[in-house]
Amino acid sequence: MIVRTLDECRNSERRVVSDNWESVRMLLKDDNMGFSFHITTIYEGTETHIHYQNHLESVFCMSGEGEIEVVGGETYPIKPGTLYILDKNDEHYLRAYKNKEMVMACVFNPPITGAEVHDENGVYPLVD
Repeated sequence: MIVRTLDECRNSERRVVSDNWESVRMLLKDDNMGFSFHITTIYEGTETHIHYQNHLESVFCMSGEGEIEVVGGETYPIKPGTLYILDKNDEHYLRAYKNKEMVMACVFNPPITGAEVHDENGVYPLVD
């Protein structure tokens, strides 16, 4: 059994900070569960280009407000209780509205190792 608290993970190397977001990676590849689980905060007033070419992701909004725009497609509002699933490696823009920082619960498959950040194309590399 694995038991961790958000505070323990937040105060460890499991917390990864970028310009537009920070992610507390509570479950990673080396935990051998077949997926990773993160609590990610999207900073208010930001836009992040993301294109997970190597991972599928599901995201549940716990707090805050924003939107997700699929490149070449629709824009969907995000508010608490919204679940979106990137089941086709969808390239997208994630925006948190001004004064509306978003806190999201995220699941990745395959799992990430923990140190990944988006490259210039919005991609997490596939790490063995």
